[in-house]
Amino acid sequence: MAEVELSRQGAVLTITLNRPDKLNAFNRALHKGLAGALKEARDAEVRAVVITGAGRGFCAGQDLTEFNEMPDVGTGLRETYHPNILAIRALEKPVLAAVNGVCAGAGLSLAVACDIRIASDAASFVPGFVGIGLVPDSGGTYFVHRLLGASRAFEWMSSNRKLTAVEAHAWGLCSEVVGADAFLARVAEYAAQLAAGPTKAIGMTKRLFDHADHATLEEQLELEAQLQAVAGRSEDFAEGVAAFGEKRPPQFNGR
Repeated sequence: MAEVELSRQGAVLTITLNRPDKLNAFNRALHKGLAGALKEARDAEVRAVVITGAGRGFCAGQDLTEFNEMPDVGTGLRETYHPNILAIRALEKPVLAAVNGVCAGAGLSLAVACDIRIASDAASFVPGFVGIGLVPDSGGTYFVHRLLGASRAFEWMSSNRKLTAVEAHAWGLCSEVVGADAFLARVAEYAAQLAAGPTKAIGMTKRLFDHADHATLEEQLELEAQLQAVAGRSEDFAEGVAAFGEKRPPQFNGR
């Protein structure tokens, strides 16, 4: 059984973490499978990516039975987690985390590294790290800080408090909560909407928001101008203007 499964529906690539008996906890094979899947996601024909988990969990974090085999935790992080988190951010297309169940530890870090999160009402969000005497890693502090602000992020990550999907939505960790029976259909619908969008413009918007965290206003204005010049030469911009003038929905092709 492959630790990561891929499926394509039109321009949507779904990446499913597939260790359901371990709540999709990370081991080296899962990292390797995810790395390969994220390379597949770079295909220009893929215009939206979904990351989800098989069974009852999204991802329960690190498989602790393998954790003890790491000669050095920092080296292990650099070799496994870091490349995949960076690969998600480097994808110039939307990445949707479909959080179907338990989302804890490095699984939480994976979810918050994605661009958008939808949660099933069966999902839960747990920091995890402090519960075993560790600090958040795999980008957890970076992305949770961005989503919640420093004070609430520190309070939550240091308390190890479990959030329900409804609480996570109220806090802004996820954009939507869907009943478990309707979850798969809603994820498919949302992903298809993203895939039908102007993919280059969405990808550049993603790059702009990542840049904004560290930029001065002058630097951000300049990057906006540079990327808007690129967007203004795209087929999607021409189609968008034509559709606006003809009072019809645009048919973007991602170019």
